[in-house]
Amino acid sequence: MSDLAGQYFDAAVTLLQRVRDEEAAGIESAAQVLADTVRDGGRIFTFGAGHSSLAAQDVVYRAGGLVLMNLLDVPGVTGVNVVPAHLGSSLERVAGLATATLDAGPARRGDLLFVISLSGRQVMPVELAAHARERGLTVIGLTSLAYPQAVSSRHPSGHYLKDECDIVLDNKIAVGDGELTAEGADTTFGPVSTITTVALMQAVVAVAVGKLAAQGLTPPLFRSGNVDGGMDWNAKLMAEHRDRVFYTF
Repeated sequence: MSDLAGQYFDAAVTLLQRVRDEEAAGIESAAQVLADTVRDGGRIFTFGAGHSSLAAQDVVYRAGGLVLMNLLDVPGVTGVNVVPAHLGSSLERVAGLATATLDAGPARRGDLLFVISLSGRQVMPVELAAHARERGLTVIGLTSLAYPQAVSSRHPSGHYLKDECDIVLDNKIAVGDGELTAEGADTTFGPVSTITTVALMQAVVAVAVGKLAAQGLTPPLFRSGNVDGGMDWNAKLMAEHRDRVFYTF
């Protein structure tokens, strides 16, 4: 194995261990809120801009995942499928887009929103989190707490995502999101933020599922569509929870 490949895996493992050990209490708190929202009939949404959307999408409509997880899709921002790709970065700085999207959707008081932003400095995640809380949603933020110590906020209030959340989970990523260096490369490379942030999201879901099962409630979980009967099982669950599922007809 290349030395750089080994360094990358070592960096990922080290950060995952930090997340596991240092964010245990936060994961427990976030999972309790998620389990309570599932039990009490609330709706659940996830949002991330650019590559942060990967962690938001990872818990939506997937085998072993909760049927009730919905992606909050802000046009031109969720993912890197807009052309040109850097347009999404510009849209993150546009005031009003996130709040308009939230207001136009089905979210209501008592619902739960996960907001994912590595830096937590852009207008959109800060504005979205603040507006969601004003509307009575609970907001769980996933971000790097290293960034507010090193970069300025781009939100007019000077706030970061961490300042507008009920619960904050730190993905432990250093400013710049690159774990590797090499002679001849003029910046760091080897980002690990997707790995640690996805792990945080999946850990929260896993603990919430365990809590629901311990209460005698059957968590609504997808089966793989690649096993016999999986698609029929999934269609049944989506139909049963159609008032809380917004990614199907």
